[in-house]
Amino acid sequence: MTTTDPTMVTAGSGDADRHLTLDQIESGLAALAPAATSEGRVALLLACPGEGQRVELDRARLSVDGGMPGDRHGEQSDVQLTAMQLSTSQLIANGQSLALFGDNLVLDLDLSAANMPPGTRVRVGEAVLEVTPQPHNGCAKYSERFGAAALRVISQPERRDLHLRGIYFRVVEDGDVAVGDTAEVLR
Repeated sequence: MTTTDPTMVTAGSGDADRHLTLDQIESGLAALAPAATSEGRVALLLACPGEGQRVELDRARLSVDGGMPGDRHGEQSDVQLTAMQLSTSQLIANGQSLALFGDNLVLDLDLSAANMPPGTRVRVGEAVLEVTPQPHNGCAKYSERFGAAALRVISQPERRDLHLRGIYFRVVEDGDVAVGDTAEVLR
């Protein structure tokens, strides 16, 4: 794990006082500005070494063989890295730490199926990642952390292609990445 100042966060159940209602989430989503479609930035890097553990990183070296260093899912082929869109995660978190989601990357970039279907490659810092076909769905933990309304919104069939819960990547080219680096969709 490469970092200049790792911050360990323990993921709990979230703050129920920060859970938004269905109407609040839907109106918030409607008010979001469109995300960048070709070039954005890395807003968060995170390793999850164990259940409920989060380590925020300033930088890391992503690898084909291990994904995110120190992350328990790194050696899996289609679920090496998880990513979520910045504006969506900020809305759902409603002031809670974005590390609570447990996604390895938070990107200021449109992750929808229309913009990034499976097979799309993205250069993140020096690394090249590929979107996998594996769906990234919410679960009981998601509902516990962000509320039943949040899980309902991200699970609606008509919204599934927006990838509001995020997407999975696999690393296809090793490279260093840091918070603030460019995330560029390679067409």
